[in-house]
Amino acid sequence: MSKRTVITGMGIICPIGHNVEHTWKEILAGRTGVCATTIFDASEYPTKFSAEVKGFDLSRHIKNVEHHRNANRGCGFALAAAAQACRQSGVQIETDRPSDSIDRRRLGVYLGAGEGSVDNRAFFDSIINGWDSQARRMDWVKWAAAAGRLMKAPHELQQEANMPAAHVALMAGARGPVRSCLTACAAGTQAAGEAMMMIRRGDADLVVTGGAHSMIHPLGVMGFNRLTALSRRNESPETASRPFSRTRDGFVIGEGAAVLVLESLDSARRRGAEIIGELAGYGSSSDAFRVTDMHESGRGAIQAIEAALADAEITTADVDYISTHGTGTVENDAVETRAIKAVFGNRAKSIPASSVKSMLGHLIGAAGAAELITCVLAIRDNIVPPTINLDDPDPELDLDYVPNEARKTPVNVAVNESFGFGGQNNVVVVKRFEP
Repeated sequence: MSKRTVITGMGIICPIGHNVEHTWKEILAGRTGVCATTIFDASEYPTKFSAEVKGFDLSRHIKNVEHHRNANRGCGFALAAAAQACRQSGVQIETDRPSDSIDRRRLGVYLGAGEGSVDNRAFFDSIINGWDSQARRMDWVKWAAAAGRLMKAPHELQQEANMPAAHVALMAGARGPVRSCLTACAAGTQAAGEAMMMIRRGDADLVVTGGAHSMIHPLGVMGFNRLTALSRRNESPETASRPFSRTRDGFVIGEGAAVLVLESLDSARRRGAEIIGELAGYGSSSDAFRVTDMHESGRGAIQAIEAALADAEITTADVDYISTHGTGTVENDAVETRAIKAVFGNRAKSIPASSVKSMLGHLIGAAGAAELITCVLAIRDNIVPPTINLDDPDPELDLDYVPNEARKTPVNVAVNESFGFGGQNNVVVVKRFEP
């Protein structure tokens, strides 16, 4: 039995597109999805902008919306992206009697996710309704009644991190392993890597994998502001996401979902599915350093990159493109550059290494999966996406970050890097499929 894992479907919902091809067109054109925040009133916040998904309507992507009426914003994104990926792969969805010959006991789901979307107003209304001002304490009986009324209303109170995976499994009829990982900014890449390992072990024939996240709400924005992680370039939000720039001042929070269908080569051939790429290697590590910072030496990133290359059975000479984590924070960009130089040595400066977060913003749990999709497309089209807003490069960061314009160049092997809060490092290698 072949251990090879191939990609047979992709889907995306993000700030610059609601499908893969439109998103890719916008990326290659260097267009940004960053603008003033409208999801909530951010006028009093240190950061007043974000990368929102605009005009999203789940009913445009699936038929049985009622089956997912309690799905929060992030779940909705996951469902739409997964529906796109499944359709491209030939996996029938929203039916109890699929005729696609896939054994649903061998169909899994593995998604990177987060804490979910919070309806803060509804939550705090329930707290206010339960407060006994005379006794100066919570009346929990009152609060339970108020919260009960809210849960019957169409509010986004669902926060469990496994909900995107559960909703996708319901839609696809997936009865194999259904899992979630919560490794922050590295979750989407980890999910894809672990899904590949699941297929290699024989736990599943196909896995719907990727990530979904929506943190553009008061708690999310204020939390990252307090960590001084977000850009505060309020006078020019469209240029705020500027990885590797001398004037970078933090990342731009975004939202969305990106999903791929991974499949064993044997299964894809048996079904006659179109193969659009091969996932070949996965490496994972922990910095074991600080909760929010990478180790200044880049030791965790180095370890993960080297492990992914070894797992793919390739050398640094085989790599044509690096999709960087490239957040635009002072620390991340410097440490990531240091790690790439340590691994690739003399080749480091000659390998294109760009960041699509300059256009998408940081999709948190969905970021790595979205960037994996751009790697597949870079290989398909022999073109690498740009890092926009890179008009003032940091002289200490001297790699080829593909400034401002996409570049035609042969791409057969790409490395996708994701480094998350908590010291989580996950890297995957994707290759052009060769029979």
